[in-house]
Amino acid sequence: MAKGKHATVFFCGSCGYESPKWMGQCPSCREWNTFVEEPSGGAAAKKGGMGAETGFHGKPSVLSEITAKEDDRMATGIAELDRVLGGGIVRGSLTLVGGDPGIGKSTLLLQMCRLLALAGHRVLYISGEESLQQIKMRADRIGRFNDGLSLYCETNLEMIEETIRQSAPEVVIIDSIQTMFSENVTSAAGSVSQVRESTGILLRLAKGMGISVFIVGHVTKEGTVAGPRVLEHMVDTVLYFEGERHASYRILRGVKNRFGSTNEIGVFEMREEGLAEVANPSEYMLSGRPKDACGCVAACSMEGTRPLMVEVQALVCHSSFGIPRRQAAGTDFNRVNLLMAVLEKRLGLQMSGCDAYVNIAGGMKIQEPAVDLGIAMAVVSSFKNRAIDEKLMAFGEIGLSGEVRGVSMAEKRVQEAKKLGFTTCVLPKANADALKEIRGIRIVGVSGVQDAIDMI
Repeated sequence: MAKGKHATVFFCGSCGYESPKWMGQCPSCREWNTFVEEPSGGAAAKKGGMGAETGFHGKPSVLSEITAKEDDRMATGIAELDRVLGGGIVRGSLTLVGGDPGIGKSTLLLQMCRLLALAGHRVLYISGEESLQQIKMRADRIGRFNDGLSLYCETNLEMIEETIRQSAPEVVIIDSIQTMFSENVTSAAGSVSQVRESTGILLRLAKGMGISVFIVGHVTKEGTVAGPRVLEHMVDTVLYFEGERHASYRILRGVKNRFGSTNEIGVFEMREEGLAEVANPSEYMLSGRPKDACGCVAACSMEGTRPLMVEVQALVCHSSFGIPRRQAAGTDFNRVNLLMAVLEKRLGLQMSGCDAYVNIAGGMKIQEPAVDLGIAMAVVSSFKNRAIDEKLMAFGEIGLSGEVRGVSMAEKRVQEAKKLGFTTCVLPKANADALKEIRGIRIVGVSGVQDAIDMI
């Protein structure tokens, strides 16, 4: 039976899978209860795709005849943002910026627009959430703007597309994608169909006209971008703005980048005049360290190509309850339990009746196994009530047999510790043999966790 004019289909909110009927589990991503009902139909079927924009229709190109310049990027003027983007803005790219409400997404993009306009680029800032007066008030706090930046308040994609074609800017900001709607899709703004269709229109504009487009996306309570998961697959780059709303620091993390390495981070500090770059995040994270305190040790984690020094804190005390309490902040809770089990089994430490609290100071979230050795040394230091030398830094992955395994980019970690004034570096023996030529810092290679604990 043919579908009627107002027929509806069901979309998976996680991956965008389309089905004519509701299903409890999505057959594509295997998620449960994610299907939502929306009207069928859209502009995608009527459009000709990117070929219609560029003028090439169905003619394959030989790879050797295609020219591409890797260094053809626009510098944003913000070094931390350029680092995460892979060296600057690629022309014709589509970038998604997500983050919690009030974290500073619009502020960061407005600062980027200001610097791009001052550098002579044409920038168009399109807002569907704020009025022109509201944006002007926020811009006055940031600094001086010139006529290279244009503001436009609109949510209709057809009108936005026409404006972009007429003005032909180099960079376009869409704030936010959940407020945009296309008249060819009958569902409400922010729905799965509207978000997917709106992103498709912007994708064709970016690739067809060579415009760099930045899309602001709202996030759900789980921390992922609201809307279909296919949205992250359509764009070239996905950036997440992280941090506590009431803390001064902000972390811009790249989780997808077709033009650079992933997992790069940029660190910012929220100030009254906007976001300021933190040139040396390691020094910033280690500021305020206590002296001669038990349960504290410095460790080094790699965020992309950047070594980041953090302070690992642990507090172990005897529990007055039948089931001891374990808590971890800034690192994986299950990983902490595993390391404590290794310490009990391999070192004979009786911590089964103790409460244990592990914290990565500064609010950073570290998932790399290289901080295992730092966590283990901090836990034992607190348990034995013995302080660790404040000029000592440790990193290494710990296995279930108590062995300390080698990690990647060990030389960069040691050089970062040396630059910050550390005098001793405890690291896996597998890495120590290749770092003997580094002068000015004592390198101690350990093959097991027992060797590292003996230094406390």
